Amino acid sequence: MDPEPEGDDDWTKYADTGYESSYDPWADMVAAEEPEEDDFDDEFEDYEENQISIREIPRCPAPAGIEHAIRIGTCDHCLGRIAGVRIAGDPLDAVGERVRGQALERDPDLKVNDDVECCPFCEDLFLDLDLISNRIASAIDGIECSRVQLGVHFAKDQVAAEEALRASIAATGSRPLKATLSDAIQSVVANKVPGISWVKERPELMILFDTLTLGVNVDIRALFLYGRYRKLERGVPQTRWPCRACRGRDGGCESCNFTGQQYPDSIQSLVCEPLVEHTQAKSDAFHGMGREDIDVRCIGNGRPFVAELKSPLRRTLDLDKLTKEINKAAKDKIEITGLRLSNRAEVSRIKETNAEKSYTIRFTCDHDFDEEEVITRIQSLSGQVLEQQTPQRVAHRRADKIRKRKVISIDNIQVEENEIEFDVRCESGTYVKELVHSDEGRTNPSVAAVLEGDCEVIWLDVKDIHAD
Repeated sequence: MDPEPEGDDDWTKYADTGYESSYDPWADMVAAEEPEEDDFDDEFEDYEENQISIREIPRCPAPAGIEHAIRIGTCDHCLGRIAGVRIAGDPLDAVGERVRGQALERDPDLKVNDDVECCPFCEDLFLDLDLISNRIASAIDGIECSRVQLGVHFAKDQVAAEEALRASIAATGSRPLKATLSDAIQSVVANKVPGISWVKERPELMILFDTLTLGVNVDIRALFLYGRYRKLERGVPQTRWPCRACRGRDGGCESCNFTGQQYPDSIQSLVCEPLVEHTQAKSDAFHGMGREDIDVRCIGNGRPFVAELKSPLRRTLDLDKLTKEINKAAKDKIEITGLRLSNRAEVSRIKETNAEKSYTIRFTCDHDFDEEEVITRIQSLSGQVLEQQTPQRVAHRRADKIRKRKVISIDNIQVEENEIEFDVRCESGTYVKELVHSDEGRTNPSVAAVLEGDCEVIWLDVKDIHAD
């Protein structure tokens, strides 16, 4: 056997099993130094043992929760709504005052923190109830109303802060600030302004109170009156017609005799001006179920309309007396019937109703037929569907397109030499004059086409509007 080479290390020095040797593999490890403990005493040397986290404070109605609410400056109104001990019928401030008194009995040393500037919930808005109610009463003074709606506007950050604070310490089910303040304002104002009732629908008056500026904005809702008018005189437009020369600006011009109106009268002015005077409204609007041309009378039962009186100061009206007054002032021009209170929804109904209408029309025609043939040919249009391209006389204000309208019936045809008269009932939107003269062929079929002659309208009357 060869001798072991000199200088080779003994293998047992590197064996990690512990056999043949007492070698300790951890013998060369150095013990780590223990870290020095941080000294937190300095950070807590000023900590008061009786200081409690807000998360540890129980919510109202727990006594500790109520005491905390008092310390942070909660006013009696807000204390009454967050304490969770309200008795039905008691005002919030009285409840809050009683809760505060009970807390002071438990702890006579209880007081508001020195750094409190205002109630953290309402920012002392409840302390300004008298000021707020006086401003509202002053703003609506002189306005006749019975149904009033109140809106209260808050800054978003104030609402968010109040909700967060209420969620942390208020009793479950506590009312929000906005609703509570609104109720409190309504209660105080009702005592100062008798005869009003607070509503959430169909108000006559809307009041918006801004909590940031303490400003009051009043919106007087319009008064609507429904009726029917009969137009007895030709040459009267349905609504006010501004002067073509001055457009009604700057007090009018010589052309309109400084009235600003193309025509001295309109159905709107004859009906609405007396109503504006009686209601002391700022302005008016007139909504009719369609309209007739200025040279067309409207007889029979009349045309339904709604008069809108904007921002009226008076709402109590003797409608029978007003009807007589209007008819007397507009004698031989128009006549109204059935005046009654209405609403905005009826305006939409009137505008959207496509009522059939009956007319009486008289015209001249150069024809070569006897009376019986004329009657037969005109009668043939009964039940026909007309294709009417937008008439030339209204093309400047209406879309140029073809409209289909049905002739329901034609009756009472009278022929007197070259003058013809008949009654016609047709769909809403039918151009009746064009039914007769064809508007150079833009309406087809037409009376002019079936009589094979030129027709010219003498007059046209709206006989009836088949609505209501």
